[in-house]
Amino acid sequence: MNIGLFGGTFDPVHRGHMALARAALEQYKLHRIHFVPANVPPHKQRQPHSLFVHRFAMLALATADKKALVPSLLEAPEEGVVPIKRDRVERPNYTIDTIRRLKQSLKAADKLFLLLGMDAFADIAKWHQAEALFRECEFVVASRPGYSLADVANALPESLRPRPEVTRPFQKLAATGDLVLKGATIHLLADLHQPASATAIRQVAAAGKPLRRFVDASVAEYIRKMGLYR
Repeated sequence: MNIGLFGGTFDPVHRGHMALARAALEQYKLHRIHFVPANVPPHKQRQPHSLFVHRFAMLALATADKKALVPSLLEAPEEGVVPIKRDRVERPNYTIDTIRRLKQSLKAADKLFLLLGMDAFADIAKWHQAEALFRECEFVVASRPGYSLADVANALPESLRPRPEVTRPFQKLAATGDLVLKGATIHLLADLHQPASATAIRQVAAAGKPLRRFVDASVAEYIRKMGLYR
C-alpha cells in the first residue's frame, strides 16, 4: 500500500492542509494518510501553541468523514493526550523518528510518502538527519508561485544536491512534476490555490470574525466553543 505521513503543528488544521491531502491521495494513489500533530515542533519550540489535545481534536473533527485520513497519536505527549503540566520540558518531535515508528507498523512492501508544503521544504536541509529522511521515504511537496525546479533541487541537503551547472537550466521551470535524483525522490504538486496561513487564521479568530472560509465548519465551531486563540 501507499501510505502518507503529514506532520505539522496543525494549530489549527485548515483548508490548505486538507487540499494537500486530497491532492496527494488522488495523484499518488495513497491508501491512507496519517495526520501527525507534533507535541513539540523542533522549529517552534520557543513559540506558544495550543495544547496537543485541542490540535488533535480539531484534526479528528476535520477528518471524521474521510476514512483515508487518519489523525495520529505518534507524537502525543509522553503522559498522554491531556498533559499534566503545560511547562513540562519534553524532547522535540523529529520527523525522522516519527517516520521510523510508523514504518514499524507497516509491511515491507508498503511505500511511505512524506507530505509537506514548499515553505517547509525550503528548509529541509536544516532538519534533523535530513539526508536519512530521503532514504526512508519519498516526498510529496505542494508547490507555490515563485518557486522553480532549481529552487527545489538546491534546497536539498548538500550531499544530495545536484551541481550548479545541472540545476541552472531549470531556474525558470515551475516546481511541478517528479524530481528523481540519486538518493531522493520528490513529487511536486502544482499550486493548490489554498494560501491559508495558520497564523492569519489565529488572528481572525482572535478578532472574533467568521472562520468557515479557512477551516472546516466543525473546526470553526470547536474553536468558538473552546475560546481558542482569543
